[in-house]
This record gives sequence, structure tokens and C-alpha cells, in this order.
Amino acid sequence: MSKLQQIRSLFPFIIFSLILVLLWRGLSLRADQIPSPLINKSAPVFSLPDLFHPEKMRTNEDFAGKVVLVNVWATWCEACAMEHNLLLQLSEDEHLFFFGIDYKDNPVLAKKWLEQNGNPYQVVVSDSDGQAAIDWGVYGTPETFIIDKKGMIRYKQIGVMDADSFEKTIKPLLEKLGNEPA
Repeated sequence: MSKLQQIRSLFPFIIFSLILVLLWRGLSLRADQIPSPLINKSAPVFSLPDLFHPEKMRTNEDFAGKVVLVNVWATWCEACAMEHNLLLQLSEDEHLFFFGIDYKDNPVLAKKWLEQNGNPYQVVVSDSDGQAAIDWGVYGTPETFIIDKKGMIRYKQIGVMDADSFEKTIKPLLEKLGNEPA
């Protein structure tokens, strides 16, 4: 067997090995840990109608000088319903400021849902067309962002925020940011 024939006979094995390596790498990625290019950058500028008072537009100014949890949710999102009780519990802490973005939802249904299930948000806006969520880099619902007092995004939680992720990651960050000057 010539050298060329030996190399040709190894070619399918090499291709197969490369495919296995790529597959292994792809399967080891976690969708909830996709890095956001917005971390340590200013929160996107927006102007959206208040869900309960649509004549009033809400902007970044509504959370200027505060540490804020911005939660992107929707009534049609089952995972959002899973984290809702935790958000309600956390909202009892007067030091936490919750800003909700209702994503691609019917505002009438969203208001009714919050009235029936409890409203953890100090402010909740309607992003009916989803454009603001695109600007925030939202992949899906729920997603939660932590914004510092200067309006910078410091953390992004993709998926359901549970008690464990809150205690281990979010709460320490909130405490750290709450002690920083505005």
C-alpha cells in the first residue's frame, strides 16, 4: 500500500473524529450560561407604556440611581409562572426594586394575570412587539438582568430564577451593588 493510499484510508477516520469532537463540545455548552455582550455596558435606552397606565411612558430614568432586577416575562411562558412565587416572596423586601418587561403579550391578559397571581413589580411595562427585548439581547422568557445604580448591566440570568440561583449568585451581587455609591 502506497503512502497516498494510507493517507486516503485514514481520511474518513479523521473526519469522523473531528465530527465527534465538535458534537462533544456542542453538547457540553449550557444554554443558561450564554455570555451576554451587554454585561458591564449601559442598559439599552427604551420608552415603553406602563402596563397599568398605558398613557404613561416608562424609560431607563425609572430606575436611575437604584439597583434593579429587570425581569422579562409573559403570561404564555410556563417557566415564568414557575419563578413567579419566588419573585413575589422577594418583592416583600423593600430594598429590592423589580422592573418587569411583559414580552410579546396581550396587555389585557397580562394585567389580569398579575391581578390574579400577584404583582411583584414596582413598575411593569408592555413590550408588545418585542423590540425592547431584542435591544436587551433577550433569547427567551424568563430572563432577569441586574442593573447597578449607574444603569450598567452587571448580570444576566437566562431561564428560571430559583431560590438556589438567587442565594448563590444574585443576592451576593445585589448586596455588593447596593453598597456601592451611585
